[in-house]
Amino acid sequence: MPSTDKGRPIIVVASGVFDLIHYGHLRYLEEAKKAGGEDSKLVVVVARDSTVKRLKGKKPVIPEDQRRAIVEALKPVDEAILGYEDLNIKEVVRKIKPDIVAVGHDQEFIEDSLKEVASRGEPKFRIVKIREFATSDLNSSSKIKRRIIKEWK
Repeated sequence: MPSTDKGRPIIVVASGVFDLIHYGHLRYLEEAKKAGGEDSKLVVVVARDSTVKRLKGKKPVIPEDQRRAIVEALKPVDEAILGYEDLNIKEVVRKIKPDIVAVGHDQEFIEDSLKEVASRGEPKFRIVKIREFATSDLNSSSKIKRRIIKEWK
């Protein structure tokens, strides 16, 4: 069982909106879990509705409490929590104390913030970038929403 020098499982953190769960989300979470090893613990931070509205200009289709519950029910996920409304990466890392933080291919803003926090050295964690899984044209929630609108006009 992979563990830290503190005798606990390796903790991996992943984050995202997870509106309209799709194959890309599942693959991202599977790869995040793999980054820590078979017996690692994957904690997923699900973005708050207010954070998504502020960053993307509109609220998600699925409310935050339901998105969190759906994410937590996915096989690779050990725990899902709601994020901070102010998108406080430093506080997430301080609270969870991950060994690894997995970022998606489209999470440059979060990756840059994490690099800044990591450069300070406490707590220590490694950043792992998860590649895109573009197996279809429906590999993002936005594309799914556009397709539904197009098909149902």
